[in-house]
Amino acid sequence: MVQISLDADTLNETTARFAPAPITVPIFLNSVPKSGTHLLRNILRMFVPVEQQYHAAFIQWPNLQNNLAAFSTERPMLSWGHLLFSDASAIETARCHRVILVRDPHDWVLARARFFVSEQFSANMDHLKDGKLAVEDLLNLMIFGIHGKAPSMADQYRFNALGWLHTGALLLRYEDLVAHANALEQPEAEPYFATLLGHCGIALPENWAERVAAGADRRQSSTAREKLSVGGVAIPDKLPPGQKQLVEVAAPGMRAMLGYA
Repeated sequence: MVQISLDADTLNETTARFAPAPITVPIFLNSVPKSGTHLLRNILRMFVPVEQQYHAAFIQWPNLQNNLAAFSTERPMLSWGHLLFSDASAIETARCHRVILVRDPHDWVLARARFFVSEQFSANMDHLKDGKLAVEDLLNLMIFGIHGKAPSMADQYRFNALGWLHTGALLLRYEDLVAHANALEQPEAEPYFATLLGHCGIALPENWAERVAAGADRRQSSTAREKLSVGGVAIPDKLPPGQKQLVEVAAPGMRAMLGYA
């Protein structure tokens, strides 16, 4: 059983202060795990009333049928999750404004490794945290998966992102989102967030930059890198050249398709 320990945020109070207008169409934010899900979610929350934010569950394939209310057109909600692409998920979210968030696979491998060895993540893989496994071995496991325990990188991207493309969903890259959220004064930021909000059926308000800044506050993200306790396992800041080659072997052409090469 996977267990993730996350701290609560105070963004509901912040959202209420902004008093956003109601949404009229459901919005679903889907992402590859460890691709900045909380950042995107927290930013969009600043533009959607609290009562229209679906906090009941982080929607994934196993709990999809128990959370269909998140996609109701009669009571539109903003919801989020890691939902794999299949017939049921495509049908149930068909009337939603869908956003797909991805991350450069090179950085994703490192982020996944960092999370797996953190104190915030607990599963039947705690033996990865004791430092006995060479970091190169750990990175390869993040790329190719752990038999019977964790899916491969190719499967994560294939089902949580690639399968949703060219269906009307808006593709976002984590790196672009971070860059614009950290440079709101630059002229490129306004059209970027106007496009995101417009896709979600939300008009760009005058105080859009203040709202984005509030949602992007790293102190409100329970999964920010600096909040992860990774013990004695040293994860590099850059993916080694050999592992970069393995990423291309494991998922040929995927980085290029997503705009990273």
